[in-house]
Amino acid sequence: MDSLLQLALALGMMAIAIALSAWQKLGLEWSLALATGRSVLQLIVLGYVLDIAFAANNPWLSLVLVGVMLIVTAIVTRNRISQKIPKLVPIVAASLLIGTALTLVYTSLLVIQPASWLDPQYLIPLTGIILGNAMNGAAIAGDRLVNSLNASPMEIETHLSLGATTAQAIAPYRRDAIRAGLLPTINTATIIGLSTVPTFMAAQLLGNVSPLTATAYQIVVLFMIILSTLIITLLVTYGICQQHFTQDAQLNFW
Repeated sequence: MDSLLQLALALGMMAIAIALSAWQKLGLEWSLALATGRSVLQLIVLGYVLDIAFAANNPWLSLVLVGVMLIVTAIVTRNRISQKIPKLVPIVAASLLIGTALTLVYTSLLVIQPASWLDPQYLIPLTGIILGNAMNGAAIAGDRLVNSLNASPMEIETHLSLGATTAQAIAPYRRDAIRAGLLPTINTATIIGLSTVPTFMAAQLLGNVSPLTATAYQIVVLFMIILSTLIITLLVTYGICQQHFTQDAQLNFW
C-alpha cells in the first residue's frame, strides 16, 4: 500500500509539470502525459521481467533479453539518424553488439569478475547502461555525419578529384561527428562528483549502499560508458561512411 501511495505522489510531480506547460502554453501537455504513461508502464514491465530473469537465473533467457534490448536500441538509433540509409539497422546493431561485448568482456574478466559472465544480475543491467548511453552518442554522431556529408558534396568531390581516397575525403566530417557524439559523455565525466551525483550512484545511495561502494561502482560504470560509446560511435560512423559511396566511389545522397 505504501508503494502505491508513493507512486501516486510521484505521479504528482508529472501532474505539476503538465500544469506548468499548460500555464505557459508550451504545448507539451500531451507529450508529457504520454511520456509519463509509457515510462511507468515500461518500467513496471521491466521490473516483472527482471524479477523473472533473476529468479530463473537461466543464461539463455538472459541472452534473449539482451538480444531484444539490442534490437530495439538499434531501431531507435536508426530512426534518430535517418530512415533513408540502406542497411543502417544491421550496421548499428553490429556496432552495438561489438562495442557492448568488448566492454562487458573487459569489465567481467578484469574488474567485476562475477561467478558467471551470464549472471542476469550483472549482464542485463550493465548491458542496459551501455546501450542507453551508446544510443545517444551514436545517434548524435550519425545525425551530424549524415547532415555534414549531404551538405558538402562539392568539397568531397574536390578532394576525390585531387586524388584523395573516399576515407580521406570524408575524414574531417567523421572526426567532427565522433567528437560531437562523445562530447556529452566527456562533459559529464569532467563535472561528475563536483556539481552532480550520477543517477546510478544516487540510486545505490537511496538503496542504503555504502557511499564508498557506490562510488567504486560508479567509476566502473562511467569508464564502461566512455569506452563503449567511443567504440560504437567509431563503428557506426564507419558504416555510414561506407554507405555514402558506391563501389565506383560516387556519392550517395539521402
